[in-house]
Amino acid sequence: MADERIKIEIDGAIATLTVARPDKLNAFDIDMLKALSSACDTVEADANVRAVILTGEGKAFSAGGDIKAWGAMSPNEFGHQWVRFGHRVFERLATLRMPVIAAINGHTLGGGLELAAAADIRIAETQVKIGLPETSLGMVPGWSGTQRLVRRFGAQIVRRMVLGGEMFTADEAQVLGLVDAVVETGTVLDAARDYAQRVAKRGPAALEICKLMIASANGEDNGTAVEALGSILAAKTGDMKEGVAAFTGKRPAEFKGEW
Repeated sequence: MADERIKIEIDGAIATLTVARPDKLNAFDIDMLKALSSACDTVEADANVRAVILTGEGKAFSAGGDIKAWGAMSPNEFGHQWVRFGHRVFERLATLRMPVIAAINGHTLGGGLELAAAADIRIAETQVKIGLPETSLGMVPGWSGTQRLVRRFGAQIVRRMVLGGEMFTADEAQVLGLVDAVVETGTVLDAARDYAQRVAKRGPAALEICKLMIASANGEDNGTAVEALGSILAAKTGDMKEGVAAFTGKRPAEFKGEW
């Protein structure tokens, strides 16, 4: 049975993923991470979807990881079943073929900020507070907080959050580049839908290629972009068609250098 704490709504070209555990400030446990990964597979498999909105239900975007979900784990379980798995799930979100817009409707802390950072665009409501409080618990950000966040926002901003425990308002976050726009309370979903509609009108293939190229330029993909783009290009060539036909027909290939 699907985990109802990760909701999927598809309306034409726009999919909305909602983290729906408001009584726990949308904090994640293992089953929710699995559900988010499955939701990514669902929206990516829908050829009609051209933009994804990610948001939270209630008064928080996400408070990150549920302490009760990981607090009793052994160090080995914590490192492998929690940190490494969560990292893979957020990477799955970050590498969706279509642009992802985070509609930040409430406080975005720890893993919640790491979740928002996996999006391509972040729109926050004015009352939002943003930070990485992990070191106050004697732990470190584990879902790409010292990796993706440094690449996307800069090392000094991350230092201020993890070393000094600074929290930023939405307006401060916009100045620092943590969010791209700030809107009034209660309006972020409308703003995200407007942005998603703008995205959906653009060429989907061009958008996917641009995401790959930007990830490569930002050092985020470990060569995935180069191989994906190269494979797509090769798949369109006459040489590949000839190679497949020759293999199927059990004959030597006669390549002509056809693009």
